[in-house]
Amino acid sequence: MKKSTTNNRILQIFIVINILFLSLIIYLSYFELYGKEPIMANNYNRRLKAYEDGIVRGQIFDRNGEVLAETKIVDGISNRNYPYKRLYAHIIGYNSNIYGKTLLEARYNDTLLGKNALGFVGNAMSLVKGEDKTGNNLILTIDHSLQAKARELMGDNRGAIVAINPKTGEILAMVSTPDYNPNESSLRENWSDLSTGENSPLLPRALIGLYPPGSTFKVVTTVSAIEVGLDDFIAEDTGSVVIDGKTFSNAGDKAYGELNMTSAMAYSSNVYFSKLSEVLDSKALISTAEKAGLNKNLDFDLPTKKSSINSVIDSKTEFAATVIGQGELLVTPLQMALICAGIANDGVIMKPYLVKNVSDRYDTILTTTLTKESGVLTDPETAEIVKEMMIEVVKNGTGKRASISEVIVAGKTGTAQNEKSSQGQGNDHAWFIGFAPASDPEIAIAVIIENQEKDGGQLAAPIAGKIMAEWINKNNKK
Repeated sequence: MKKSTTNNRILQIFIVINILFLSLIIYLSYFELYGKEPIMANNYNRRLKAYEDGIVRGQIFDRNGEVLAETKIVDGISNRNYPYKRLYAHIIGYNSNIYGKTLLEARYNDTLLGKNALGFVGNAMSLVKGEDKTGNNLILTIDHSLQAKARELMGDNRGAIVAINPKTGEILAMVSTPDYNPNESSLRENWSDLSTGENSPLLPRALIGLYPPGSTFKVVTTVSAIEVGLDDFIAEDTGSVVIDGKTFSNAGDKAYGELNMTSAMAYSSNVYFSKLSEVLDSKALISTAEKAGLNKNLDFDLPTKKSSINSVIDSKTEFAATVIGQGELLVTPLQMALICAGIANDGVIMKPYLVKNVSDRYDTILTTTLTKESGVLTDPETAEIVKEMMIEVVKNGTGKRASISEVIVAGKTGTAQNEKSSQGQGNDHAWFIGFAPASDPEIAIAVIIENQEKDGGQLAAPIAGKIMAEWINKNNKK
């Protein structure tokens, strides 16, 4: 009996030891796969700091070789230098001994330190040659001159601009304002204001700012309506319409008379599109919006917020509001640029990217980002119809100020109510999305200016037009 009891206890101890051993294996496996990165990236990790101090951090260049970030060593101390100060604060971010890392500096930390497999080869070569350990470089898709132009045009306004090559997904310029100087000395001097300021200068609005899209969303509505056979829908615009007890009006209560879809887009008629909501199935619009990227996480070099649409819309008034770009609908400027780019690219949305190449200190290209599709918004025929409507917006409608001499431009204006303006406590947001040349698009763009007395056609459209003209003229000179 004693022997049996002893054997049972041994078996129990054996089982407990195995459970503990198995738990340890599971924990170590989990830590290796998921848990080590936050610890390795933690600013208080002394081993990481010691490792970084022994490496010259790689440089960051624009698409043409302009230096946007570099490491300077003075008296044996490494400091990250950003020669253009605030211009790339919301793309590159900062690498600070005190405040840590953000954006590309954080996302590509291992690459810039040469910690990836290819990077170790480069550091090994450096040691053989008796040189300092040096990380790898990032070559961005950004064009410095276009970035500078976009920032200049934003001035002191709050908002964002995203310019993209619709055929490849390359981000050509991306500006969020207000911004800040990411150099260490400036961060130390201004950190209190930066971290607590009511204008949120640390916020990369282009990526994580969520806004109602206003009438720019009518592009998505139009795609949905065409796909279900409503492209010949006609409505009488008397300046306002009542949908289930709620009044929807045009800007300034203007009445445009009988409208088809093209003229309704050109004039941005809320009445027409509100009436369209009565015959358009909400599920069809939600499906189109999700194909456009809403309610989905965006695969990108930097963190982004998810643009969203209510997945179930039962109320007629909510659906009418959604159709015209209001209601429970929020988008990032990057997402609207991608939607616009999808129309420009025959209905196909390309995966956006910022880092074109990774190179070593000897300028040898280690990796190259390949272009690939992100999703299909619609078929080429529907995209072409919408494109022609957007051309009319710029030619004869609300987007005239986006026009470019001798270039056909397609676009859509928007003026979006927000939480404050809907309560009479502030102004609406001014939007414009567009692309050019319409026949063979080289650039697609989204511009949003927060809380403006002027509408999207007056304020955002001319900014977009100048940026697109800058890029097209530059390409023509090559």
